[in-house]
Amino acid sequence: MHEQHNATGLHISGGQLGYHGKTVCENLNFSVPAGEFTAIIGPNGCGKSTVLKTLARTLRPLSGEVSLNSENVWNIRPKKFAQHVASLPQHPISPESLTVKELVARGRHPYHSLLTRTHPDDAAVIDHALHATGVAPYAQRPLTELSGGQQQRAWIAMVLAQETDYVLLDEPTSFLDLAHQIELLHLCQDIRAQHRTVVAVLHDINQAARYASHLVVMHHGRIVRAGTPNDVLDAELVSTVFGIDCVIESDSQTGSPVVTVKNRQ
Repeated sequence: MHEQHNATGLHISGGQLGYHGKTVCENLNFSVPAGEFTAIIGPNGCGKSTVLKTLARTLRPLSGEVSLNSENVWNIRPKKFAQHVASLPQHPISPESLTVKELVARGRHPYHSLLTRTHPDDAAVIDHALHATGVAPYAQRPLTELSGGQQQRAWIAMVLAQETDYVLLDEPTSFLDLAHQIELLHLCQDIRAQHRTVVAVLHDINQAARYASHLVVMHHGRIVRAGTPNDVLDAELVSTVFGIDCVIESDSQTGSPVVTVKNRQ
């Protein structure tokens, strides 16, 4: 599936993506829709996280190019790239002694230099990120003392503090109970409302359809469909990609599509 794209923005062009020489995605073209909250969905092993890692520059493509504003991302200095693109992997690791506030403060490192270890905006940005994610009450506590869900929100706060154009989240709702999953998805919508671009790998089709403005459906390493949730989801696609016999209904609150599994006969 080839997508035309402008010079500006974040793109994968003709990407052969994979690990240790093993190809996961072949000739993949993907332009991140600017100003949208994009959810990448698909069955396990279809290449969702591979695409996100490639966009985040944590995985080098086997061939093809990843570009940011028409420049190959691998030619951009890491600190400069980190001022534009923030990413959160599935299983982030931090030093055990780090407090929540110290973790969030790490999001400000791209704006520091060897001579200046602070930036005038640091305190206000860190405070905003702590409150926006609901972890301000735990600011002075070691990260390791928090529950899995609280830790996940602290990591999201660090990403927010980075103040980037693009926020890439790999399965950010993992470890969260339902209420906190919804809080996080609302937070993604809030980030988009601040004229930033969000791309998240999500597992729950109905959550993706309700909260994201743009869906990308992957299957066997390919993008099989992309667009608004209402344009993308139909019963035939869900059956083909996810193996689910379903009907597509309409969310009574938002009008977004809802996948309802058919009763067994």
